[in-house]
Amino acid sequence: MTYTEASMDALRSSGDELADATVATLFERGEVGTFNTLMRYVSTAGAPLPDGLPDVAREYLHATSAPPAWVDWGEMEKARLFFIDNNVHISTALSFAAMPACYLVPHVAKLLATTHALDYPSKRMAETGQFTVYLMQPGAFEAGSTFIPAAQKVRLLHASIRHHLRRDNRWDTDSLGVPICQEDMIGGQMFFSLLVLDSLHRLNIHMSTDGAEAYLYAWRVVGAMLGVDQSQVPKDMESARQFLDLYMIRHMGPSEDGAHLTRQLIDLYEEVVPGTFFDPIVSALIRHLVGDTCADWLDVPRTAWDTVVKAVPHLLGVLETVEDRSPLGAWALDRLGHLTTILELSSLTRGRVMHYAIPEQLKKDYGLSSTVPRTRRWTPPAPATGPI
Repeated sequence: MTYTEASMDALRSSGDELADATVATLFERGEVGTFNTLMRYVSTAGAPLPDGLPDVAREYLHATSAPPAWVDWGEMEKARLFFIDNNVHISTALSFAAMPACYLVPHVAKLLATTHALDYPSKRMAETGQFTVYLMQPGAFEAGSTFIPAAQKVRLLHASIRHHLRRDNRWDTDSLGVPICQEDMIGGQMFFSLLVLDSLHRLNIHMSTDGAEAYLYAWRVVGAMLGVDQSQVPKDMESARQFLDLYMIRHMGPSEDGAHLTRQLIDLYEEVVPGTFFDPIVSALIRHLVGDTCADWLDVPRTAWDTVVKAVPHLLGVLETVEDRSPLGAWALDRLGHLTTILELSSLTRGRVMHYAIPEQLKKDYGLSSTVPRTRRWTPPAPATGPI
C-alpha cells in the first residue's frame, strides 16, 4: 500500500462508527454511570454480562467479543514468545520512546493533556503497561482472558473522548480532523510496534526478522480490536515504515503540552528509580531513543548521563550473548525481565487494576484552544539498518 498526503488527509475525517454510536447513545440516555459501575465487574472474556447493563452496551460487547476471523494464531504465538524474550527491553522502549513520541504530535499532546487525571498523572502509562501485559499473556483471546474486555473498554474510552470534544466545541475538526481519528490511531499503532522495534535496534537488541514481523502483526490485531480500519493499516514492515515516516513528517513538532507531558513522564520515572543518583538516566534514555532534535522539542534536559547511557547498548549486547550461549542464563534473564516488567507496572498502577472507564466529563480546568501550533516539522532520520 502506498500512502500519500491525500490518503492521510482522508483518514483524518473518520473515527470509529460502532464505538461512537454506542457512546452517543449511552450519553443520550444518561446510562454512562450505570455502564461504568457494572463493567467494573466484567474483567474476563466470556464472563456473563451483569443484569441491568444498558442494551446498547450489551449489543456492542457481543459484537466485539471475538478477535478478527483472519488472525493467524501461529504469528500471535511468535509475537508472544518475542515479547517474553524481550519484555524488559520492550517495556523500556514503550516508556522512553513510544510514549514521548505521542507527545511529539502537538494535537495528540493537546488531546492527552485534557484527559490526564490531575491527581494521578501516571494513569495513561499504567493503562498502557497493563494493556500490553494483558495482550502478551497466554490465551489472551480465549475465554477467561483479561485482554478482550480491556480492548472493548479502551475502544469506548477513545469514543468518549471524541464525543466530549465535539459536543463541547473544544476541538476544531475542520483544521485538526476528528479527534483520535483513523490516522492518529494507526500512528499510535506504529509508535507501539514499529517504533518500539526501532528502539530495540538502537539498544543493540538482537532480533530475528520473524520475531519482529510477528510483533508488528500482533499490534495490527490490536488495532482491529480497537476499531482501526483494516483496509488502511500497513500489512508489512515496508508499508509500516512508509506510514510512520509520512506521519512524522506531517505532524511532529514542539508544543507546550508535549513538553509538559514529558516532564510528567520524567518525574514519574524518577520516582520509580530508587534514590536520586540515577534519576538523570531517565532523561538520558529518552534523549538516546528519540534523538536530540525530538528531545529538545520536548524540553528533555541534557545531563552528564547522556554520554554514559550510550554504553547501555554495549552492556545489553553482552547480556544477549550470555542469553544466546547459556540456556540457564536465558531462563534467568527472561525471568528477571518478567519480574522487572511486573515491578514497573506495579509501581505505575500503585497496586490498582486499571478499569478504562468512560469519563463522564473531561477536565474543566484546562483550556483547550481550537488551534494547535505547527511550527518546525520533523525531518525523519535515515532508515535504520539491522535485524529489522
